[in-house]
Amino acid sequence: MLKIWGRATSSNVQKVMWTIGELGLPHERIDAGGKFGGLDTPDYIAMNPNKLVPTLQDGDLTMWESAACVRYIAAQYGSGKLWSPDAKARARADKWMDWNTNILGADTWAVFGGLVRTAPSKQNPAAIAAGAKGLGEKYAIVDRELASKPFIAGDQLSIGDIVVGTGLYRYLTLPIARPLLSNLERYYAALVARPAYKSHVMVSY
Repeated sequence: MLKIWGRATSSNVQKVMWTIGELGLPHERIDAGGKFGGLDTPDYIAMNPNKLVPTLQDGDLTMWESAACVRYIAAQYGSGKLWSPDAKARARADKWMDWNTNILGADTWAVFGGLVRTAPSKQNPAAIAAGAKGLGEKYAIVDRELASKPFIAGDQLSIGDIVVGTGLYRYLTLPIARPLLSNLERYYAALVARPAYKSHVMVSY
């Protein structure tokens, strides 16, 4: 049975849990990080020297880095579902995983960190607004991609959707200015209709 260390409110943990939920895999999630602490204990550091969440164990395999965990679970347990047997189809999904981290990362933190992880008296409205503008411009890329397909990489949910879709919940529910992106809104509605998305991503932050 899969074991996952990490709090339910962590977006990186949510990626892994949504993957597990979509595939209906037996698992145990153990609260760690944030208010639960436990990341600086010798036992945890032995599993994950970065002292971050999530950490995944599957038998004798111990994994960290959320995207790597998503890829592993999909490859091991989701062939033909989240993991396409076709290398080109996988590449189309995989590029969005890296895009989410490399292109959205700074603006996402400027907005989420600025609004949610920073006390109101210390917030920087200009930096938050600039981050929101950047996110709007970058999510417009996703909107254009979705003009011709229901999911980010094709006709069915993939590992690319897991990573992009997890962050989308926060983007569309934070109190920020957003451009009208109709394809993105349609896509989000389709994700919201998925029980595993509701259970593991639509969590109070």
